[in-house]
Amino acid sequence: MDEISVLHRYPMARRGVLTGGFTAGLTLATARVEAQTIETDAHGLVTGEVDVPTADGHMPAYFARPDGPGPFALVLVNEEIFGVHHYIKDVCRRLAKLGKMAVALDIYARSGDLGKIADIKTIFRIVSETPDAQMLSDLDAAVVWAEAHGGDPKRLGVLGFCRGGRATWLYAEHNRSLRAAVAFYGQVNTPTTPVQPDTALELAGYLHCPLLGLYGGKDPSIKRADVEAAAARARAAGQTVEIVYYPDAGHGFHADYRPSYVAKDAKDAWARAMGWFQTYGVA
Repeated sequence: MDEISVLHRYPMARRGVLTGGFTAGLTLATARVEAQTIETDAHGLVTGEVDVPTADGHMPAYFARPDGPGPFALVLVNEEIFGVHHYIKDVCRRLAKLGKMAVALDIYARSGDLGKIADIKTIFRIVSETPDAQMLSDLDAAVVWAEAHGGDPKRLGVLGFCRGGRATWLYAEHNRSLRAAVAFYGQVNTPTTPVQPDTALELAGYLHCPLLGLYGGKDPSIKRADVEAAAARARAAGQTVEIVYYPDAGHGFHADYRPSYVAKDAKDAWARAMGWFQTYGVA
């Protein structure tokens, strides 16, 4: 699994605090991490924590949008496996600064706040036991909520990182209303289980919108052949897919709160992502 394997190579800090379960061989000095972390202010924005009604109750989410009547182009932001923490929220604010409404649903919240769980085995279990059908339904619910609060479902995009990149592939293979998708280092060929029965590779022929995939050339956790095979299958079905590899980057190269961050590649990838949304109508 992408984050799980990479955690053993790249130290990290979450929420600005080094938790005990990650300290043994998994951390660098907090100052080094904080020094590179991007902080986007909320001036001119409306932001907040909300509860999104779903098929079986409510799910927490974070949103950011420009302060104004809207409607605004809408982007779902799919988290990694560490909860909707400061980095994911900052990504939402970056999108809002560009005139979009961004919503990050806490996909794993039914099982707890992953940002507060230090044991990686527990995180892995929660992620692997979360049904894909439930995740897709919850993301659909987030779109419904956003439409009622300033988002434009006719200009709908999805963006995700790591495990959220996998979710982005799957959601783009699920929702026919999407205009564009951007997956940062998303797995396309993961182990299947009764609750996660399909891979993004297997479903690539059902991709419903143009998809941009952004990957690290030094990422050992995602096979390039699998990514290229998914892209080829989608193209054969008539869909537009572009895959970009950054030769000097590893997994998590856009995550500015991690030592895996590669500033020049993250900047280029973000520009490509925003250009992709602009080109395909999420603007």
